[in-house]
Amino acid sequence: MTSSLMMESAANDGSGRIVVTRLTKQFGSVNAVNDLTFAVEPGTVTGFLGPNGSGKTTTLRMVLGLIAPTAGTATVNGVAFAQLDHPGRCVGAVLDSQGFHPGRKARQHLLVYTAALGVPDQRADEMLGLVGLTGAAGRKVGGYSLGMRQRLALAVALLGDPQVLVLDEPANGLDPEGIAWLRNFLKDFAGSGRTVLVSSHLLREVEQTVDAVVIISGGACVFQGSLKDLRGGQLPRVIVASADASTLARALVQAQITDVVWLPGGQLAVGGAGAQQIGQVALDAGIAVYGMQEEQADLERAFFALTAGQYTAAPTQQYPAQHPGPPRYGPPPGYGPR
Repeated sequence: MTSSLMMESAANDGSGRIVVTRLTKQFGSVNAVNDLTFAVEPGTVTGFLGPNGSGKTTTLRMVLGLIAPTAGTATVNGVAFAQLDHPGRCVGAVLDSQGFHPGRKARQHLLVYTAALGVPDQRADEMLGLVGLTGAAGRKVGGYSLGMRQRLALAVALLGDPQVLVLDEPANGLDPEGIAWLRNFLKDFAGSGRTVLVSSHLLREVEQTVDAVVIISGGACVFQGSLKDLRGGQLPRVIVASADASTLARALVQAQITDVVWLPGGQLAVGGAGAQQIGQVALDAGIAVYGMQEEQADLERAFFALTAGQYTAAPTQQYPAQHPGPPRYGPPPGYGPR
């Protein structure tokens, strides 16, 4: 993506870094965000991940100056969003794709923003083409699908040729082709030296897109770093399908293989042991094994391991005797047999 605005915006956008320092937001007695600190570097796509209610959207709104923090700071280019000289040309944001007047045509909507930003009207047509909405530019937004509104919201965010993109669930409503396009676009955008902070619940898609992740749970940061570092903290495991999972789980624990997790469908996920060792335990216990598959660490597993505590509303849950204990990997409590 190139335009005559590139040099002008680059002259005013500084480093392109987003820095959150000890950020806290309280709503009455509720701590939505709690002493949160992280940084987003230019030239990267950073995934901002967390369970529902973990404080992601609240944090993004504080970064964009839409709500004031109770404590701490959030800066872009070293200053609060409100202190940026040309915020619309420095930061493009999509937090909500529903805020369009349903009776206004898409191109008309973009022209309102080109006037506000002081950019040429042709920029509206360029961005409509970029997001694949040229053919629908004359249609009223009220007739748009959710995916089309997402594309239109992204077009608005890109009008000022920003150095920084802040996106909340940008793939929501997109079809597979649209998701693939968005993935490539974000990589190219960051590859030009710009900054992308993207919140999403589509973990497998995020894993194909981002360079780094910030994971929060209960309003606090539980991990920040590269995907490589995140995967490095998770051990491989073996998925086992057997004739009697309960008996096999007990036999594994008796053999000092205690990292055993129930999965939906009655399979076991076993860590800390190889397929040969697990097979020997099953053989000694007289349990038929139908299949074993080694599974390397991925973002989804790491995410659940880091954020499972937010899902536990009560003190430590009691598991039936046939279960070796609460899961350390896999889905949060509430999934799979109990």
